[in-house]
Amino acid sequence: MTRDSRKVSHRETDWWNEEFPVNQECMYLNHAAVAPWPDRSRKAVIEFANENAGLGASYYPEWIPTENRLRENLGLLIDAPVDSIALVKNTSEALSFVAYGLNWKSGDVVVISDQEFPSNRIVWESLSNKGVTVKTVSVDGDTPEAELIAAIQQSPRLVSISAVQYGTGIAMDLRRIGEACRAHGVLFCVDAIQAVGTGPFSVTDTHADFAMADGHKWLLGPEGLGFFYVRPDVMEQLALSEFGWHMVEHLGDYSRKDWQPATTARRFECGSPNMLAAFAFAASTDLLLEVGLDVIQEKIASNIAYLRSGLEDIGADILTPAHAEGRSGIITFRFSNIDSEKLYRQLMGIGVVCASRGGGIRFAPHFHTTADVLDDALDAVARLTNRS
Repeated sequence: MTRDSRKVSHRETDWWNEEFPVNQECMYLNHAAVAPWPDRSRKAVIEFANENAGLGASYYPEWIPTENRLRENLGLLIDAPVDSIALVKNTSEALSFVAYGLNWKSGDVVVISDQEFPSNRIVWESLSNKGVTVKTVSVDGDTPEAELIAAIQQSPRLVSISAVQYGTGIAMDLRRIGEACRAHGVLFCVDAIQAVGTGPFSVTDTHADFAMADGHKWLLGPEGLGFFYVRPDVMEQLALSEFGWHMVEHLGDYSRKDWQPATTARRFECGSPNMLAAFAFAASTDLLLEVGLDVIQEKIASNIAYLRSGLEDIGADILTPAHAEGRSGIITFRFSNIDSEKLYRQLMGIGVVCASRGGGIRFAPHFHTTADVLDDALDAVARLTNRS
């Protein structure tokens, strides 16, 4: 498909274009960091703010269905029962619930990869005072799960892995890892922040015991609100570290003197919810479900393939392995004899919003990213590297 025919295809068939004015304002290729909201999320926040300013919480009971809709949407997006999902501040908080909820013994081992974002490394390293050892394994090569599987066969206590590595875009075979963990009695924790919202994702099929993600990347939501999935069979293994009025079984019975934690994942929500963010996040997830996860996956894969081809045409070295194509929204590249950090700053200076990650420059388009944005970004790279 030529660039011109691709542009026409985008303009004529993509009904969601009006939801993303960002594509007319800049070349936004940074969804693996913080994504722009769809217009419906902006409107939801404005309507909520206007009601709050004029009426306060007069109609608070009518806000609850929006929060419930968000939970239902998240359940559909990760193939999980609603009662197994808690709304949390961010991925790091959810990871901490796991790290400081389990009853560790000296000598326990946690396995992670050598490419993890700090959130999925620091929290496990902080357990060293409990005698917990962190084993780091490589995910390089054509089979990135190989060393993980070998480590799982040594029966560590827990494996915590990112579904997609933030720097290089390596996409893990979560089902294979999960099956190995289940076979060896190892707990499996998935940092799903770079995967959920890019296509179909199932905590059931992957045998995840725990999964978590912020809403502000591929889910197109606001910062400060995400989800924490806990498989019901392992929920009781997590001791609670936060307590308050919202995490009790009999929510709303304020005069009750005896209490117990909620039997659902709401037990991890100790206090008042972030209702403002819930309105934005519910609108964002509504859109993702309307578009359809299969369509989103196809569009992202097409955009990544288009960028890969264009970058290779101008001599870029692609750092994202070929086996990740079609499974990740990330493509990272560099040029020999060119300072990637300097090139990154130049791109940002002319409106190509990207990131310096993984030893190069990371582009991360979403399903809505238009052909014009992709072409303009490729042209900018070519000009700045004198390869146009």
